[in-house]
Amino acid sequence: MRAVLSILAFAGLTGVGVPTPASAQAVDPEPATCPASLPEGTRCSSGRSVDGAWYWVAYPRDWNGTLVVHAHGGPRTGEPRRDDPVEDLDRFSMMVREGYAWAGSTYRRGGYGVRMAARDTDDLRQIVWDQFGKPRRTILHGQSWGGNVAAKAAELYAVAADGSRNYDGVILTSGLLAGGTRGYTFRADLRAVYQFYCHNHPRPSETRYPLWQGLPEGASMPRADLAARVEECTGLSLSPETRTPAQATALRNILSVTGVTADTLVAHLAWSTTLFQDMVRQRLGGANPFSNAGTTYVGADDDVALNQGVERFEADPRAVAALAYDADLTGHIVLPTVTLHARYDPTVSVTHEAIYARTVGLAGRSDLLSQVFTTEALHSRLSAPQYLAILAALTHWLDTGQRPSASDVSALCATFVERSAEACLIDPGFRPRLDTQ
Repeated sequence: MRAVLSILAFAGLTGVGVPTPASAQAVDPEPATCPASLPEGTRCSSGRSVDGAWYWVAYPRDWNGTLVVHAHGGPRTGEPRRDDPVEDLDRFSMMVREGYAWAGSTYRRGGYGVRMAARDTDDLRQIVWDQFGKPRRTILHGQSWGGNVAAKAAELYAVAADGSRNYDGVILTSGLLAGGTRGYTFRADLRAVYQFYCHNHPRPSETRYPLWQGLPEGASMPRADLAARVEECTGLSLSPETRTPAQATALRNILSVTGVTADTLVAHLAWSTTLFQDMVRQRLGGANPFSNAGTTYVGADDDVALNQGVERFEADPRAVAALAYDADLTGHIVLPTVTLHARYDPTVSVTHEAIYARTVGLAGRSDLLSQVFTTEALHSRLSAPQYLAILAALTHWLDTGQRPSASDVSALCATFVERSAEACLIDPGFRPRLDTQ
């Protein structure tokens, strides 16, 4: 027990003993103007939890009795703002148009912390039940990093102290389901590979620091500055024929070795800059949770030179343990769970689904998991009828006890195409392998 407490104190991830700031007093829900994407007659409200998380709630006029509690992605590193949840409400407005009530919040603070965010998400459920009445059904939905948050919330808060269920089912879309210790390694690799070819993050004239730190303590880097450095090295925005030979070589090698796409290169580098700084400095006591000591990089023009010259770093076991406690998943699910993921997701690899399926299988809970894949190369929002189809499939599962197959979801999806004017792109036969990149 003493060792566990030492890890938690070292990590600073539990929130125990942290006083609520004066600015984070609870704000009761007040009427708010709904985004234009919601159907006429929808009632929207906004408020703030006692711990500081801003939330929005939307009830359509023809509510079907089911509440969707949403966990957003990121993590966002800035200070939470009142209207931050509106972006997610707008993105998943098809759920409200279909008759579902929707609730989503920021978390109490910006930055990393899966257990913190899971607690804030379940607090939102309780707020909505207390303020608006308990619905007939409550569905937990996590998107992207919010998939990690929702999966953790389902493990921790699915069952109340009296044995009743807080949620009826779970939906995880484009989810970062490999957990913290596996979900960010490729971005640490990206920092190392990028620096080998570009030598400008940091520049030779700047203070040196281990790349796994993201940035030195107290430093900041606007995204525009980072994008300018990428442009300088790779000519990313230029047409192939106008790049210099050095730019073309650097870009080709970085993308080939890391598997990152050109249009997400700056975004992934930004996460491995500002988010790594937050994770390492603010959450892990300055210790390193990443390792590339045994990694052999392949796909470059000269793999030997890359592997000999790339910066190497070893993980601190305490940091790995703290990150695992906070964000890794056990697979001990107790609720029917449906996942949706694009095969060519450029932000969270579909490999996460294979890892999650194995984790759930090792826990003996595969009968509670149904996974669905699409042929898209998207992350933040997939085709609208697919979200409605997995909601309908989960509802049917809860009504009948029959776990839906991907083919079942595909058939349901076709029924939503006309009113959403978007295509169904479900691939019923696809199953990711653990070695899929």
